[in-house]
Amino acid sequence: MSKRIGPKDSELIAQYRNGSDVAFDLLVDRYQSKIYTTIVLIVKDQRVAEDLLQDVFVKVVKTLQSDKYNEEGKFQPWVMRIAHNLAIDYFRKAKRYPTIVMENGSNLLNSLQFAEETVEDRQIKEDTVQLVKRLIEELPETQKEVLIMRHYLDLSFQEIAEQTGVSINTALGRMRYALIHLRKKMKQLNIAYDKTIYPK
Repeated sequence: MSKRIGPKDSELIAQYRNGSDVAFDLLVDRYQSKIYTTIVLIVKDQRVAEDLLQDVFVKVVKTLQSDKYNEEGKFQPWVMRIAHNLAIDYFRKAKRYPTIVMENGSNLLNSLQFAEETVEDRQIKEDTVQLVKRLIEELPETQKEVLIMRHYLDLSFQEIAEQTGVSINTALGRMRYALIHLRKKMKQLNIAYDKTIYPK
């Protein structure tokens, strides 16, 4: 039995769509703390989390105003999913060098470990990182999500399972398939996995 006091989410949404900004403020008050906590657990940066929190509600407003939202009593899971996706997207766009470990324990990007970087080395590094990001984007959505959360965000499989609403075994399985698919894609492009990738 719900302990919520006040109008239902669906009622507030209907009121907002009829022009009530107060109704939307009540929705924000109801969920912003939970959304912020979810985002900060993923990005581990309060400033970034605050920015993304604003982005979540901007997206909510646009969706509600465009009549693309179908209210079925599921506002909370819908808005939490938006928050989760925006947090993941943040890392997709960030210029970070992930340490992706393959099934055999080798580092997918060993080639990025240059002691003294020349301009050419830096360009090779950037090109390789962008290529890997492109290959990651081509993965099935569930596999891509787990790989990003594990290797870009450094989340444990327990945290990944909780954030995505699946069992740890499912999260592990998705990671395994993501690595298998990545390896196949890179083999198709004839990319090596060791430090001989760019012989000096």
